[in-house]
Amino acid sequence: MSNDTSPATSPVDVKSSDTSYGVPGHSHSDKDLWKLSLGAIGIVFGDIGTSPLYALKECFKGHHQLPVDDFHIYGIVSLIFWTMMLVVTVKYVFFIMKADNKGEGGSMSLLSLIIRGASPKLSRWLIVLGVFATALFYGDSIITPAISVLSAVEGLTVIEPSFDSWVPPIAVVILIGLFFLQARGTEAVGRLFGPVMIVYFATLAILGILNIGRSPIILLAFNPYYAIHFFASDTLQAFWALGSVVLSVTGAEALYADMGHFGRQPISKGWYWVVFPALTLNYFGQCALLSVDHSAIANPFYFLAPGFLRIPLIILATFASVIASQAVITGAFSVTQQAIQLGYIPRLRVNHTSASTVGQIYIPSVNWALMFMVMVLIGMFKTSTNLANAYGIAVTGTMFITSCMMGVLVHRVWHWKAWQSIPLVTSFLIIDGAFFMSNVTKIPEGGWFPLLIGFIVFTMLMTWSRGRHLMAERMRQVAMPIQLFIRSAAASALRVPGTAIFLTPEDDGVPHALLHNLKHNKILHDRVILMTIKILDVPYVDPHYRSSMSSLEDGFYRLIIRYGFMEEPDVPLALNKIEQSGPMLRMDDTSFFLSRQTLIPSSHTGMAMWREKIFAWMLRNSESATEFFKLPSNRVVELGSQVELVANK
Repeated sequence: MSNDTSPATSPVDVKSSDTSYGVPGHSHSDKDLWKLSLGAIGIVFGDIGTSPLYALKECFKGHHQLPVDDFHIYGIVSLIFWTMMLVVTVKYVFFIMKADNKGEGGSMSLLSLIIRGASPKLSRWLIVLGVFATALFYGDSIITPAISVLSAVEGLTVIEPSFDSWVPPIAVVILIGLFFLQARGTEAVGRLFGPVMIVYFATLAILGILNIGRSPIILLAFNPYYAIHFFASDTLQAFWALGSVVLSVTGAEALYADMGHFGRQPISKGWYWVVFPALTLNYFGQCALLSVDHSAIANPFYFLAPGFLRIPLIILATFASVIASQAVITGAFSVTQQAIQLGYIPRLRVNHTSASTVGQIYIPSVNWALMFMVMVLIGMFKTSTNLANAYGIAVTGTMFITSCMMGVLVHRVWHWKAWQSIPLVTSFLIIDGAFFMSNVTKIPEGGWFPLLIGFIVFTMLMTWSRGRHLMAERMRQVAMPIQLFIRSAAASALRVPGTAIFLTPEDDGVPHALLHNLKHNKILHDRVILMTIKILDVPYVDPHYRSSMSSLEDGFYRLIIRYGFMEEPDVPLALNKIEQSGPMLRMDDTSFFLSRQTLIPSSHTGMAMWREKIFAWMLRNSESATEFFKLPSNRVVELGSQVELVANK
């Protein structure tokens, strides 16, 4: 059970709440704004954009079937419209997306924003909420590709029912191709998918308008009276219907999670000017069709088109469903990188796929894990209707937690008065709570799956955070004061030419690697640098504040290098700019010393034994510090030590 733990992302010894080093968020010219809006339409809105493929159908044919009559048709479409208006437009686009952390969004970014200055007790609860929301997002990232592609390919059964058995294997082939495409990067995928999604949303709008012409009276359902009347007249059925209505806003959380890729303004423009109008017209078109032809409920989306256009529509919808999958995959990469840097996930390989946009990344291990789980999901559930039962619980759970965190945000960060914040936050909690409770009824039919994934991921994230905390505390307890070390052992040791850099998670005390090097090799380099890498709770650090060097004495220096939680650490690049420690640092004259800790099982551990084993497994499989910090491998020396995890008394 061993791995090197020199400074990895621990919320205790690496993260700092000092935000003075941050740089401003996104700022774009008008030309760039529209270009990014096109990219956002091509990636961010894929998930919510494909909801018309299955959302309305599931309202009438799903877990709790509704009669296909004018009363329920008008009530459902009114509910869908006002759900999109309140949840996506008001809550996410107008409010939540303004809660950017220097341009970045997502549960982890929001957590780091609201936790600053919070009391220890409140911080613990906020961390639990934020981490659980992140865990549920991974469940959503698994279900979205499966249900989106399955629902698109199921259009083949509208043309020929015997194609039913071909739907799952075709969906599997398409999704495998998508996951293999991820290595090419978000920018390349966005350029390919942007124009496709523009055509797709234009098609949604046109088909909607044409069918609204068959029954224009459906436009009366813009009036919220029909949604309210539905609840007043058939409360139980309306409550159950919420579990399917919420499918119309799946992907709203991806708007926030992907904000770092494109910025708030491009995403907002894409929603207001393209996506929201197209979705609204299509849902009203589907309901207009149902009001004149109740049999179209078999697949109202595909029946919008005349027979000769259904095959092209299936092809277009399949492309759109692939893009829907891309939205949550991209969001999963962003959330994972934030969690790594904030100390909730072990170091993983993170590849930047764009030279011009730092937020565009690819994480191979996350990509392949998602692909495997998506394949398992398709094999288990086989149809989009079966998957719809599993879908809503993760989405509504994440939305409800986001509303809770929003309450802390408006009170502690934005400093709203009680009369402003309480009505707003309470309204969102009631709405999200109603959607969540409606989906709880679907747990036995499939809702258990995202909850299971969420609890597994939550356990792993919290175990890693707790284990890192205990390890850092233990190493801090046994560390020797640096001044005492310099005055004693350093004064009498043989000095050799060159520079030695010792990576340490602490900005005080003597690194274990330094003690072991002196003990076994009996030498010290002429210049010894004790280097700590701090991950701040801002996305990016101003390059002027990247590093700070202080001289100790006798050729010893203390170096601190700072990164934001969305940055990729590059230690050699940072060292090239160091000028406060004598001669310029040269890589061919510098050695890096890392500590490699081995966990010793203990009956007095600060975690249950099963959690300690999970932590040891995660530690063993995390990426080495050499690769993570881009150290020259031929200049790295690793020295081992043993650590026993013991809780504070």
